[in-house]
Amino acid sequence: MSRFLEILCKQLYETTDTAVRHQAEKALVEFTNSPDCLSKCQLLLERGSSSYSQLLAATCLSKLVSRTSNPLPLEQRIDIRNYVLNYLATRPKLAAFVTQALIQLYARITKLGWFDCQKDDYVFRNVIADVTRFLQDSVEHCIIGVTILSQLTNEINQADTTHPLTKHRKIASSFRDSSLFDIFTLSCNLLKQASGKNLNLNDESQHGLLMQLLKLSYNCLNYDFIGTSTDESSDDLCTVQIPTSWRSAFLDSSTLQLFFNLYHSIPPSLSPLVLSCLVQIASVRRSLFNNAERAKFLSHLVDGVKRILANPQCLPDPNNYHEFCRLLARLKSNYQLGELVKVENYPEVIRLIANFTVTSLQHWEFAPNSVHYLLSLWQRLAASVPYVKATEPHLLETYTPEVTKAYITSRLESVHVILRDGLEDPLDDAGLVQQQLDQLSTIGRCEYEKTCALLVQLFDQAAQTYQELLQSTNSSAADITVQEASLNSSERSTLETRCRNPQRYELLQTVNAV
Repeated sequence: MSRFLEILCKQLYETTDTAVRHQAEKALVEFTNSPDCLSKCQLLLERGSSSYSQLLAATCLSKLVSRTSNPLPLEQRIDIRNYVLNYLATRPKLAAFVTQALIQLYARITKLGWFDCQKDDYVFRNVIADVTRFLQDSVEHCIIGVTILSQLTNEINQADTTHPLTKHRKIASSFRDSSLFDIFTLSCNLLKQASGKNLNLNDESQHGLLMQLLKLSYNCLNYDFIGTSTDESSDDLCTVQIPTSWRSAFLDSSTLQLFFNLYHSIPPSLSPLVLSCLVQIASVRRSLFNNAERAKFLSHLVDGVKRILANPQCLPDPNNYHEFCRLLARLKSNYQLGELVKVENYPEVIRLIANFTVTSLQHWEFAPNSVHYLLSLWQRLAASVPYVKATEPHLLETYTPEVTKAYITSRLESVHVILRDGLEDPLDDAGLVQQQLDQLSTIGRCEYEKTCALLVQLFDQAAQTYQELLQSTNSSAADITVQEASLNSSERSTLETRCRNPQRYELLQTVNAV
Protein backbone atom coordinates (compact mmCIF):
# COMPACT_ATOMS: atom_id res chain seq x y z
CA MET A 1 0.00 0.00 0.00
CA SER A 2 2.78 2.45 0.90
CA ARG A 3 4.48 1.69 -2.44
CA PHE A 4 1.25 2.51 -4.29
CA LEU A 5 0.90 5.80 -2.40
CA GLU A 6 4.49 6.74 -3.19
CA ILE A 7 3.82 6.20 -6.88
CA LEU A 8 0.76 8.45 -6.63
CA CYS A 9 2.84 11.12 -4.89
CA LYS A 10 5.46 11.08 -7.64
CA GLN A 11 2.73 11.34 -10.24
CA LEU A 12 1.22 14.29 -8.38
CA TYR A 13 4.42 16.27 -7.84
CA GLU A 14 6.68 15.24 -10.73
CA THR A 15 4.64 14.35 -13.81
CA THR A 16 4.08 16.84 -16.62
CA ASP A 17 1.08 14.87 -17.89
CA THR A 18 -2.08 16.70 -16.79
CA ALA A 19 -4.28 13.62 -17.05
CA VAL A 20 -1.93 11.53 -14.91
CA ARG A 21 -1.74 14.29 -12.30
CA HIS A 22 -5.53 14.58 -12.22
CA GLN A 23 -5.93 10.84 -11.63
CA ALA A 24 -3.32 10.97 -8.86
CA GLU A 25 -5.12 13.88 -7.19
CA LYS A 26 -8.40 11.98 -7.30
CA ALA A 27 -6.86 8.87 -5.75
CA LEU A 28 -5.13 10.87 -3.01
CA VAL A 29 -8.36 12.67 -2.10
CA GLU A 30 -9.97 9.27 -1.60
CA PHE A 31 -6.99 8.28 0.55
CA THR A 32 -7.39 11.40 2.73
CA ASN A 33 -11.07 10.63 3.30
CA SER A 34 -10.56 6.94 4.05
CA PRO A 35 -11.25 5.67 7.62
CA ASP A 36 -7.73 4.26 7.98
CA CYS A 37 -5.97 7.42 6.76
CA LEU A 38 -4.33 8.01 10.15
CA SER A 39 -2.61 4.63 10.29
CA LYS A 40 -1.59 4.84 6.64
CA CYS A 41 -0.02 8.27 7.22
CA GLN A 42 2.08 6.83 10.02
CA LEU A 43 3.07 3.96 7.74
CA LEU A 44 4.14 6.44 5.06
CA LEU A 45 6.26 8.39 7.51
CA GLU A 46 7.92 5.24 8.83
CA ARG A 47 8.47 3.35 5.58
CA GLY A 48 8.14 5.89 2.80
CA SER A 49 11.28 6.17 0.69
CA SER A 50 10.52 9.53 -0.91
CA SER A 51 10.15 13.03 0.50
CA TYR A 52 6.89 13.42 -1.40
CA SER A 53 5.26 10.57 0.51
CA GLN A 54 6.37 12.17 3.79
CA LEU A 55 4.89 15.47 2.63
CA LEU A 56 1.62 13.77 1.77
CA ALA A 57 1.45 12.16 5.22
CA ALA A 58 2.09 15.47 7.00
CA THR A 59 -0.47 17.29 4.85
CA CYS A 60 -3.14 14.65 5.42
CA LEU A 61 -2.53 14.67 9.17
CA SER A 62 -2.93 18.46 9.21
CA LYS A 63 -6.32 18.09 7.52
CA LEU A 64 -7.35 15.42 10.00
CA VAL A 65 -6.52 17.48 13.08
CA SER A 66 -8.13 20.62 11.58
CA ARG A 67 -11.52 19.21 10.71
CA THR A 68 -14.42 20.63 12.70
CA SER A 69 -16.80 17.71 12.09
CA ASN A 70 -15.92 14.41 13.74
CA PRO A 71 -12.68 15.73 15.34
CA LEU A 72 -9.97 13.35 16.48
CA PRO A 73 -10.08 12.31 20.16
CA LEU A 74 -7.72 14.09 22.55
CA GLU A 75 -5.56 11.00 23.10
CA GLN A 76 -4.98 10.62 19.37
CA ARG A 77 -4.01 14.27 18.98
CA ILE A 78 -1.57 13.98 21.88
CA ASP A 79 -0.07 10.89 20.26
CA ILE A 80 0.29 12.70 16.92
CA ARG A 81 1.95 15.68 18.63
CA ASN A 82 4.44 13.45 20.45
CA TYR A 83 5.07 11.39 17.32
CA VAL A 84 5.82 14.49 15.24
CA LEU A 85 8.28 15.83 17.83
CA ASN A 86 10.08 12.48 18.02
CA TYR A 87 10.10 12.16 14.24
CA LEU A 88 11.71 15.58 13.83
CA ALA A 89 14.21 14.91 16.63
CA THR A 90 15.41 11.66 15.06
CA ARG A 91 15.45 12.97 11.47
CA PRO A 92 16.99 16.47 11.53
CA LYS A 93 18.00 16.34 7.86
CA LEU A 94 14.66 15.78 6.18
CA ALA A 95 13.85 17.71 3.02
CA ALA A 96 13.12 21.31 4.00
CA PHE A 97 9.53 21.17 2.74
CA VAL A 98 8.86 18.02 4.77
CA THR A 99 10.27 19.55 7.94
CA GLN A 100 8.16 22.66 7.36
CA ALA A 101 5.00 20.60 6.84
CA LEU A 102 5.60 18.64 10.05
CA ILE A 103 6.28 21.82 12.02
CA GLN A 104 3.07 23.29 10.60
CA LEU A 105 1.26 20.15 11.77
CA TYR A 106 2.66 20.57 15.30
CA ALA A 107 1.64 24.25 15.36
CA ARG A 108 -1.85 23.40 14.15
CA ILE A 109 -2.39 20.70 16.77
CA THR A 110 -1.09 22.98 19.51
CA LYS A 111 -3.28 25.94 18.57
CA LEU A 112 -6.49 23.97 18.19
CA GLY A 113 -5.85 22.06 21.41
CA TRP A 114 -4.76 25.06 23.47
CA PHE A 115 -7.66 24.75 25.92
CA ASP A 116 -7.78 20.95 26.02
CA CYS A 117 -7.18 19.45 29.47
CA GLN A 118 -6.09 16.04 30.64
CA LYS A 119 -6.14 15.48 34.39
CA ASP A 120 -6.30 19.27 35.02
CA ASP A 121 -3.27 19.82 32.79
CA TYR A 122 -3.35 21.92 29.62
CA VAL A 123 -1.45 19.31 27.64
CA PHE A 124 -0.65 21.43 24.58
CA ARG A 125 0.80 24.46 26.38
CA ASN A 126 4.27 23.21 27.31
CA VAL A 127 5.71 24.57 24.09
CA ILE A 128 9.09 25.69 25.42
CA ALA A 129 9.57 22.33 27.14
CA ASP A 130 8.68 20.64 23.84
CA VAL A 131 11.58 22.33 22.03
CA THR A 132 14.19 22.31 24.81
CA ARG A 133 15.72 19.05 23.63
CA PHE A 134 16.12 20.51 20.13
CA LEU A 135 17.89 23.61 21.46
CA GLN A 136 20.38 21.50 23.40
CA ASP A 137 21.46 19.41 20.40
CA SER A 138 23.12 20.05 17.02
CA VAL A 139 22.75 23.20 14.92
CA GLU A 140 20.23 21.37 12.71
CA HIS A 141 18.17 20.48 15.80
CA CYS A 142 18.37 24.07 17.05
CA ILE A 143 17.02 25.32 13.73
CA ILE A 144 14.07 22.94 14.02
CA GLY A 145 13.37 24.00 17.61
CA VAL A 146 13.48 27.72 16.83
CA THR A 147 11.36 27.22 13.69
CA ILE A 148 8.75 25.36 15.76
CA LEU A 149 8.40 28.35 18.10
CA SER A 150 8.37 30.81 15.20
CA GLN A 151 5.74 28.88 13.25
CA LEU A 152 3.62 28.38 16.37
CA THR A 153 3.69 32.11 17.15
CA ASN A 154 2.70 32.91 13.59
CA GLU A 155 -0.01 30.22 13.53
CA ILE A 156 -1.66 31.45 16.72
CA ASN A 157 -1.45 35.05 15.53
CA GLN A 158 -3.36 34.29 12.32
CA ALA A 159 -7.15 34.01 12.29
CA ASP A 160 -8.58 30.87 10.69
CA THR A 161 -11.69 31.14 8.54
CA THR A 162 -12.76 27.60 9.44
CA HIS A 163 -13.02 28.40 13.16
CA PRO A 164 -14.87 31.22 15.00
CA LEU A 165 -13.01 34.51 15.40
CA THR A 166 -13.93 34.59 19.10
CA LYS A 167 -12.14 31.29 19.63
CA HIS A 168 -9.09 32.60 17.77
CA ARG A 169 -8.91 35.72 19.96
CA LYS A 170 -9.32 33.66 23.11
CA ILE A 171 -6.43 31.39 22.12
CA ALA A 172 -4.28 34.33 20.95
CA SER A 173 -4.83 36.23 24.20
CA SER A 174 -4.06 33.19 26.35
CA PHE A 175 -0.89 32.46 24.36
CA ARG A 176 0.15 36.11 24.68
CA ASP A 177 -0.29 36.07 28.46
CA SER A 178 1.18 32.65 29.18
CA SER A 179 3.94 32.00 26.65
CA LEU A 180 4.82 34.83 24.25
CA PHE A 181 7.10 36.87 26.51
CA ASP A 182 9.03 33.74 27.51
CA ILE A 183 9.48 32.90 23.83
CA PHE A 184 10.67 36.44 23.04
CA THR A 185 13.09 36.37 25.97
CA LEU A 186 14.39 33.00 24.80
CA SER A 187 14.92 34.32 21.27
CA CYS A 188 16.88 37.33 22.58
CA ASN A 189 19.02 35.13 24.82
CA LEU A 190 19.78 32.78 21.94
CA LEU A 191 20.66 35.75 19.72
CA LYS A 192 23.05 37.02 22.40
CA GLN A 193 24.66 33.59 22.62
CA ALA A 194 24.94 33.35 18.84
CA SER A 195 26.45 36.82 18.49
CA GLY A 196 28.98 36.03 21.21
CA LYS A 197 30.19 32.85 19.52
CA ASN A 198 31.52 34.49 16.34
CA LEU A 199 29.38 32.30 14.12
CA ASN A 200 30.68 31.35 10.71
CA LEU A 201 27.84 32.82 8.68
CA ASN A 202 29.29 31.37 5.49
CA ASP A 203 28.19 28.03 6.91
CA GLU A 204 24.68 27.32 5.66
CA SER A 205 23.48 25.80 8.94
CA GLN A 206 24.73 28.62 11.16
CA HIS A 207 23.37 31.21 8.73
CA GLY A 208 20.01 29.41 8.79
CA LEU A 209 19.95 29.31 12.60
CA LEU A 210 20.51 33.05 12.90
CA MET A 211 17.85 33.73 10.27
CA GLN A 212 15.29 31.62 12.14
CA LEU A 213 16.14 33.34 15.43
CA LEU A 214 15.56 36.74 13.84
CA LYS A 215 12.28 35.55 12.33
CA LEU A 216 11.20 34.31 15.75
CA SER A 217 12.01 37.66 17.37
CA TYR A 218 10.13 39.50 14.64
CA ASN A 219 7.07 37.25 14.93
CA CYS A 220 6.97 37.97 18.67
CA LEU A 221 7.26 41.74 18.16
CA ASN A 222 4.76 41.69 15.27
CA TYR A 223 2.14 39.86 17.32
CA ASP A 224 -1.41 41.22 17.32
CA PHE A 225 -1.37 41.91 21.06
CA ILE A 226 -4.86 43.40 21.40
CA GLY A 227 -6.71 42.01 18.38
CA THR A 228 -6.67 45.16 16.26
CA SER A 229 -4.21 44.12 13.57
CA THR A 230 -4.39 46.11 10.35
CA ASP A 231 -2.82 45.67 6.96
CA GLU A 232 0.70 47.03 7.42
CA SER A 233 0.87 48.15 3.79
CA SER A 234 -2.08 50.51 4.30
CA ASP A 235 -0.59 52.37 7.26
CA ASP A 236 2.99 51.78 8.20
CA LEU A 237 2.94 54.20 11.11
CA CYS A 238 1.18 52.04 13.67
CA THR A 239 1.86 51.49 17.37
CA VAL A 240 2.98 48.14 18.77
CA GLN A 241 0.79 47.46 21.80
CA ILE A 242 3.42 45.75 23.94
CA PRO A 243 1.91 44.42 27.23
CA THR A 244 2.97 46.11 30.46
CA SER A 245 4.45 42.79 31.61
CA TRP A 246 7.12 43.22 28.89
CA ARG A 247 8.41 46.53 30.34
CA SER A 248 11.59 45.00 31.72
CA ALA A 249 12.77 43.96 28.24
CA PHE A 250 12.51 47.53 26.93
CA LEU A 251 13.72 49.38 30.01
CA ASP A 252 16.88 47.30 29.69
CA SER A 253 18.87 49.02 26.94
CA SER A 254 20.69 45.76 26.18
CA THR A 255 17.68 44.53 24.19
CA LEU A 256 17.78 47.51 21.85
CA GLN A 257 21.57 47.40 21.71
CA LEU A 258 21.48 43.70 20.81
CA PHE A 259 19.69 44.36 17.53
CA PHE A 260 21.81 47.38 16.59
CA ASN A 261 24.97 45.35 17.26
CA LEU A 262 23.62 42.48 15.18
CA TYR A 263 22.93 44.84 12.28
CA HIS A 264 26.60 45.81 12.13
CA SER A 265 27.96 42.29 12.55
CA ILE A 266 25.92 40.14 10.17
CA PRO A 267 25.77 40.00 6.35
CA PRO A 268 23.32 42.13 4.32
CA SER A 269 21.26 39.03 3.57
CA LEU A 270 20.15 38.95 7.23
CA SER A 271 20.27 42.58 8.32
CA PRO A 272 16.83 43.49 6.84
CA LEU A 273 15.32 41.15 9.44
CA VAL A 274 17.22 42.99 12.17
CA LEU A 275 15.91 46.33 10.91
CA SER A 276 12.36 44.92 10.81
CA CYS A 277 12.72 44.04 14.49
CA LEU A 278 14.05 47.53 15.23
CA VAL A 279 11.07 49.08 13.42
CA GLN A 280 8.76 47.19 15.76
CA ILE A 281 10.81 48.07 18.86
CA ALA A 282 10.82 51.76 17.87
CA SER A 283 7.02 51.60 17.66
CA VAL A 284 6.24 50.33 21.16
CA ARG A 285 3.40 52.30 22.72
CA ARG A 286 4.40 55.52 24.47
CA SER A 287 2.47 54.64 27.62
CA LEU A 288 4.83 51.73 28.29
CA PHE A 289 7.27 54.32 29.72
CA ASN A 290 7.12 57.31 32.01
CA ASN A 291 8.66 60.54 30.69
CA ALA A 292 12.17 59.85 31.99
CA GLU A 293 12.16 56.25 30.75
CA ARG A 294 10.88 57.32 27.33
CA ALA A 295 13.61 59.95 27.00
CA LYS A 296 16.27 57.36 27.87
CA PHE A 297 14.83 54.82 25.43
CA LEU A 298 14.63 57.44 22.66
CA SER A 299 18.22 58.46 23.30
CA HIS A 300 19.43 54.88 22.80
CA LEU A 301 17.26 54.56 19.69
CA VAL A 302 18.62 57.75 18.14
CA ASP A 303 22.18 56.70 18.98
CA GLY A 304 21.60 53.48 17.07
CA VAL A 305 20.18 55.32 14.07
CA LYS A 306 23.15 57.69 14.11
CA ARG A 307 25.54 54.74 14.10
CA ILE A 308 23.85 53.26 11.03
CA LEU A 309 23.95 56.60 9.20
CA ALA A 310 27.62 57.05 10.09
CA ASN A 311 28.41 53.56 8.77
CA PRO A 312 26.11 53.17 5.76
CA GLN A 313 27.90 50.26 4.08
CA CYS A 314 24.82 47.99 4.12
CA LEU A 315 22.28 50.61 3.04
CA PRO A 316 22.84 50.21 -0.73
CA ASP A 317 21.08 46.85 -0.38
CA PRO A 318 17.45 47.61 -1.41
CA ASN A 319 15.89 45.59 1.43
CA ASN A 320 18.12 47.20 4.05
CA TYR A 321 17.44 50.64 2.60
CA HIS A 322 13.68 50.12 2.64
CA GLU A 323 13.57 48.88 6.23
CA PHE A 324 15.85 51.69 7.38
CA CYS A 325 13.55 54.27 5.78
CA ARG A 326 10.68 52.69 7.70
CA LEU A 327 12.73 52.95 10.90
CA LEU A 328 13.37 56.66 10.29
CA ALA A 329 9.66 57.29 9.74
CA ARG A 330 8.85 55.64 13.08
CA LEU A 331 11.07 58.16 14.89
CA LYS A 332 8.49 60.88 14.33
CA SER A 333 5.33 58.79 14.25
CA ASN A 334 5.91 57.58 17.81
CA TYR A 335 7.80 60.52 19.35
CA GLN A 336 7.27 64.26 19.46
CA LEU A 337 9.63 66.78 17.91
CA GLY A 338 9.95 68.37 21.35
CA GLU A 339 11.30 65.03 22.64
CA LEU A 340 13.66 64.51 19.71
CA VAL A 341 15.36 67.91 20.03
CA LYS A 342 16.24 67.12 23.65
CA VAL A 343 18.30 64.10 22.65
CA GLU A 344 21.95 64.93 23.21
CA ASN A 345 23.16 64.27 19.67
CA TYR A 346 20.05 65.55 17.87
CA PRO A 347 21.90 68.23 15.80
CA GLU A 348 24.27 65.63 14.36
CA VAL A 349 21.50 63.10 13.75
CA ILE A 350 19.17 65.52 11.97
CA ARG A 351 22.11 66.56 9.76
CA LEU A 352 22.85 62.94 8.89
CA ILE A 353 19.18 62.20 8.21
CA ALA A 354 18.96 65.28 5.96
CA ASN A 355 22.06 64.21 4.02
CA PHE A 356 20.69 60.68 3.68
CA THR A 357 17.35 62.03 2.45
CA VAL A 358 18.95 64.37 -0.09
CA THR A 359 21.15 61.57 -1.44
CA SER A 360 18.15 59.24 -1.64
CA LEU A 361 16.05 61.78 -3.52
CA GLN A 362 18.88 62.47 -5.95
CA HIS A 363 18.98 58.75 -6.78
CA TRP A 364 15.29 58.78 -7.70
CA GLU A 365 15.49 55.51 -9.65
CA PHE A 366 16.64 53.51 -6.59
CA ALA A 367 13.94 51.95 -4.37
CA PRO A 368 11.24 54.53 -5.26
CA ASN A 369 8.72 52.92 -2.90
CA SER A 370 10.88 53.88 0.07
CA VAL A 371 10.72 57.63 -0.63
CA HIS A 372 7.26 57.72 0.95
CA TYR A 373 8.73 57.02 4.39
CA LEU A 374 11.39 59.72 4.08
CA LEU A 375 8.91 62.35 2.93
CA SER A 376 6.52 61.24 5.68
CA LEU A 377 9.25 61.80 8.28
CA TRP A 378 10.00 65.32 7.06
CA GLN A 379 6.32 66.15 6.63
CA ARG A 380 5.61 65.20 10.24
CA LEU A 381 8.67 67.06 11.49
CA ALA A 382 7.71 70.22 9.59
CA ALA A 383 4.08 70.03 10.70
CA SER A 384 5.21 69.90 14.34
CA VAL A 385 7.28 73.09 14.27
CA PRO A 386 4.48 75.47 15.42
CA TYR A 387 3.82 73.29 18.47
CA VAL A 388 7.37 72.83 19.77
CA LYS A 389 7.80 74.33 23.23
CA ALA A 390 11.34 73.10 23.84
CA THR A 391 14.07 75.74 23.84
CA GLU A 392 16.51 73.49 21.97
CA PRO A 393 16.80 74.38 18.25
CA HIS A 394 15.07 71.97 15.86
CA LEU A 395 17.21 73.12 12.89
CA LEU A 396 14.43 72.36 10.40
CA GLU A 397 14.73 75.84 8.93
CA THR A 398 18.19 74.70 7.79
CA TYR A 399 17.38 71.26 6.44
CA THR A 400 13.81 71.33 5.08
CA PRO A 401 14.83 73.68 2.20
CA GLU A 402 17.55 71.17 1.28
CA VAL A 403 15.03 68.34 1.18
CA THR A 404 12.58 70.41 -0.88
CA LYS A 405 15.27 71.41 -3.34
CA ALA A 406 16.56 67.84 -3.68
CA TYR A 407 13.09 66.51 -4.45
CA ILE A 408 12.23 69.14 -7.06
CA THR A 409 15.59 69.28 -8.83
CA SER A 410 15.95 65.50 -8.94
CA ARG A 411 12.55 65.18 -10.59
CA LEU A 412 13.45 67.80 -13.16
CA GLU A 413 16.79 66.14 -13.86
CA SER A 414 15.08 62.77 -14.28
CA VAL A 415 13.15 64.01 -17.32
CA HIS A 416 16.09 63.66 -19.71
CA VAL A 417 16.96 60.16 -18.46
CA ILE A 418 13.34 58.95 -18.66
CA LEU A 419 12.89 60.19 -22.24
CA ARG A 420 16.33 59.05 -23.36
CA ASP A 421 16.02 55.52 -21.98
CA GLY A 422 12.28 55.09 -22.48
CA LEU A 423 11.69 54.53 -18.77
CA GLU A 424 8.33 54.60 -17.06
CA ASP A 425 7.59 58.15 -15.96
CA PRO A 426 6.75 58.25 -12.22
CA LEU A 427 4.85 61.50 -12.84
CA ASP A 428 2.29 59.51 -14.82
CA ASP A 429 1.14 57.92 -11.55
CA ALA A 430 -1.38 60.57 -10.51
CA GLY A 431 -2.00 59.03 -7.09
CA LEU A 432 1.70 58.87 -6.24
CA VAL A 433 2.31 62.42 -7.47
CA GLN A 434 -0.60 63.77 -5.43
CA GLN A 435 0.59 61.98 -2.30
CA GLN A 436 4.17 63.22 -2.65
CA LEU A 437 3.11 66.78 -3.46
CA ASP A 438 0.88 66.79 -0.38
CA GLN A 439 3.89 65.76 1.67
CA LEU A 440 6.16 68.23 -0.10
CA SER A 441 3.76 71.14 0.39
CA THR A 442 3.98 70.69 4.17
CA ILE A 443 7.77 70.41 4.06
CA GLY A 444 8.06 73.43 1.76
CA ARG A 445 5.92 75.63 4.00
CA CYS A 446 8.46 75.32 6.80
CA GLU A 447 10.57 77.89 4.91
CA TYR A 448 7.95 79.14 2.49
CA GLU A 449 9.88 82.07 1.01
CA LYS A 450 12.85 79.88 0.13
CA THR A 451 10.55 77.31 -1.46
CA CYS A 452 8.77 79.92 -3.57
CA ALA A 453 12.04 81.49 -4.65
CA LEU A 454 13.38 78.09 -5.72
CA LEU A 455 10.24 77.24 -7.70
CA VAL A 456 10.21 80.59 -9.49
CA GLN A 457 13.92 80.30 -10.30
CA LEU A 458 13.60 76.77 -11.70
CA PHE A 459 10.51 77.63 -13.70
CA ASP A 460 12.07 80.76 -15.19
CA GLN A 461 15.18 78.81 -16.17
CA ALA A 462 13.11 76.08 -17.83
CA ALA A 463 10.86 78.61 -19.58
CA GLN A 464 13.81 80.63 -20.87
CA THR A 465 15.54 77.53 -22.19
CA TYR A 466 12.33 76.42 -23.87
CA GLN A 467 11.83 79.78 -25.57
CA GLU A 468 15.44 79.77 -26.79
CA LEU A 469 14.98 76.30 -28.26
CA LEU A 470 11.82 77.38 -30.07
CA GLN A 471 13.60 80.39 -31.55
CA SER A 472 16.74 78.48 -32.55
CA THR A 473 16.96 76.93 -35.99
CA ASN A 474 19.43 74.30 -34.74
CA SER A 475 17.16 72.85 -32.04
CA SER A 476 16.29 69.18 -32.38
CA ALA A 477 12.82 67.80 -31.76
CA ALA A 478 14.27 65.66 -28.95
CA ASP A 479 15.66 68.72 -27.14
CA ILE A 480 12.31 70.49 -27.39
CA THR A 481 10.46 67.40 -26.11
CA VAL A 482 12.78 67.17 -23.10
CA GLN A 483 12.29 70.83 -22.27
CA GLU A 484 8.51 70.56 -22.63
CA ALA A 485 8.57 67.68 -20.17
CA SER A 486 10.72 69.74 -17.81
CA LEU A 487 8.20 72.57 -17.94
CA ASN A 488 5.40 70.14 -17.18
CA SER A 489 7.38 68.88 -14.19
CA SER A 490 7.85 72.45 -13.05
CA GLU A 491 4.11 73.01 -13.37
CA ARG A 492 3.32 70.06 -11.13
CA SER A 493 5.75 71.24 -8.47
CA THR A 494 4.91 74.96 -8.57
CA LEU A 495 2.21 76.11 -6.15
CA GLU A 496 -0.12 79.01 -6.94
CA THR A 497 1.71 79.79 -10.20
CA ARG A 498 -1.34 81.25 -11.87
CA CYS A 499 -2.01 83.75 -9.11
CA ARG A 500 1.58 84.86 -8.69
CA ASN A 501 2.48 85.30 -12.35
CA PRO A 502 -0.19 85.12 -15.07
CA GLN A 503 2.47 85.26 -17.83
CA ARG A 504 4.10 82.06 -16.55
CA TYR A 505 0.69 80.39 -16.37
CA GLU A 506 -0.08 81.35 -19.99
CA LEU A 507 3.25 79.87 -21.10
CA LEU A 508 2.41 76.63 -19.31
CA GLN A 509 -0.95 76.51 -21.07
CA THR A 510 0.85 76.95 -24.40
CA VAL A 511 3.23 74.09 -23.64
CA ASN A 512 0.38 71.79 -22.62
CA ALA A 513 -1.45 72.57 -25.85
CA VAL A 514 1.55 71.65 -28.02
